[in-house]
Amino acid sequence: MSTTQSERLRELLEPLVSSQDLDLEEIEVAPVGRKRVLRVVIDSEDGVDLDTIAEVSRLLSAKLDESDVMGEGEYDLEVGSPGAERALTEHRHYVRAVDRLVKFQLAEGGELVARILTVDDEGLDLEVPGVKGRKPTARRLAFAEIDKARVQVEFNRKDKKDMKEEEEA
Repeated sequence: MSTTQSERLRELLEPLVSSQDLDLEEIEVAPVGRKRVLRVVIDSEDGVDLDTIAEVSRLLSAKLDESDVMGEGEYDLEVGSPGAERALTEHRHYVRAVDRLVKFQLAEGGELVARILTVDDEGLDLEVPGVKGRKPTARRLAFAEIDKARVQVEFNRKDKKDMKEEEEA
């Protein structure tokens, strides 16, 4: 049974990432000029900061140096987080996106933009923003109804900390 380079990389790196209480979200090897770039995306329940990314980068680099999984050619290692407009593909992604605005591509066709309120094993409870002065509405969406989902960037939205401070004032 042949194993792809990506699978071998995941087998090598995932235990190391997990030991740091992080999730290994993605591995990609891409040709860039005469070299290759190994992109590793990590995340956690609380997100990841630059210090965490730097530390994981050092750990992964040392592990890769011990191994021949990348072969003989030159490569650059890039470690990062999923980013602001991350695609939601795993249950844990939806849980981490609670209170975030998400654009859904529905399996039946069409799109829906809504805020995730709660997540359970079967699906999501959403708040669909009101249009033209109307109040928001509640909607339940089963995972089977979702083709794709991507977090949306909100520039003017106050986070929970800001809202709590306003309530206390």
